[in-house]
Amino acid sequence: MSAPANLDFELAPAPSVVFGCLLPAPWVGIAAGLLLAFGPVEGLPHRFAPLSLALVHVVAVGMLLPVMLGALFQLLPVLAGVPVPAARHVSPLVAPCCIATAAGLAWGFIGGDPRGFSLAGGVALAGLGTVALLLAIAGRRVAVVNPSTRVLRRVGWALAATLALGAALAGVFGYGWALPLATLLDLHLAWGLGGWLAVLLAGVAATVLPMFWQAPRPSAVFERLLPWAVWLPLLAGFAELAGQLLPWRPLALLALAALAAIGCYAVLAARRRHDPAWPLWLAAAFSWLAAALLGLAAPWLPAAWPLPWWIGVLALVGGGVLPVNAMLGKIIPFLAWLHLRKRLPARVRVPPMQALLPPAVQRVQVGLVLLAWAGLLALPLAPDRLAGPAGIAFAVSQGLLGGMLLHVLGQFVRLRPRG
Repeated sequence: MSAPANLDFELAPAPSVVFGCLLPAPWVGIAAGLLLAFGPVEGLPHRFAPLSLALVHVVAVGMLLPVMLGALFQLLPVLAGVPVPAARHVSPLVAPCCIATAAGLAWGFIGGDPRGFSLAGGVALAGLGTVALLLAIAGRRVAVVNPSTRVLRRVGWALAATLALGAALAGVFGYGWALPLATLLDLHLAWGLGGWLAVLLAGVAATVLPMFWQAPRPSAVFERLLPWAVWLPLLAGFAELAGQLLPWRPLALLALAALAAIGCYAVLAARRRHDPAWPLWLAAAFSWLAAALLGLAAPWLPAAWPLPWWIGVLALVGGGVLPVNAMLGKIIPFLAWLHLRKRLPARVRVPPMQALLPPAVQRVQVGLVLLAWAGLLALPLAPDRLAGPAGIAFAVSQGLLGGMLLHVLGQFVRLRPRG
């Protein structure tokens, strides 16, 4: 591992600030897998089937969002030298707020109860909206020196846009607000998956891929594309709420395809391809590329094809869950190792990261989550028969990841000095 010279680990927040956001993710993943395996499969794989809508939000909000927020609590001070205001106080609320929001949405979609949407909208605006505001405040002080800081500077506003659009949709479903539903849905999906998740992952990857997997440093083309090539079309999409029709969808998909293609090259050129988590980054980069290309080709493809399901699985699971699994398997052991090195006396040997999380166990987990991803892509062939195995495979893969991370945490607690 070669850490970039501009990282300042002395500014890293306390382990509890980050661990509390990251460690619950696999357990929410187990819940998502079991929900797919045992939930009501009627309507699958249609994008508006109640189970589809519930699963999307459990994974995106309950599982992935706390991880990305925890990563920002770490990256803003370490990479940009800018601590997130009140991070120590708000970080314990991040995972509970995300899980409560996801649970409320699942309740609303599957149970058909408007109170679920009201709960989700209230928690998201009050809790997660506060976090988005704190990230935006911190971002104003970030100096742009590389692609990661370019994203960190304003990514809080991308989250705020996603939350605001989601709250508007919750108002439509929960209170009957008279708003343009189709446009709101498209904008919420585009900002959530493209403007927030894809852009933030690209910004994080610009640092962690060279650091942990020895991938090439981001090119000048990548720096010019990130993040405004994606954000500008999405900003233009708001004009549709006022009745102005602009070609924002294909422009955003083209930008996403270009970023994904650069990501594919970077992952294939990485020198640590023997690392257990490298296949997850490869599958993630190609997933984003495939999702963008399918979105662009959708008008010319057969209407009977389950494109929304495939695009959703490619973007959310392939492009979101897989790299987050890869990062959790690196960042949690790295942070444990880092804080042990800082706290233990110089004469005490700190176990290497490979001892904290054995690669052989990680390879099994990587294989399981890739199997679950393939099963989810195949689900439209026979939803009734494949939903159970795909959901159970996903739950088992995340359970194994959760157990691995608890093992690392247990060693950290055992080895750290008392007092």
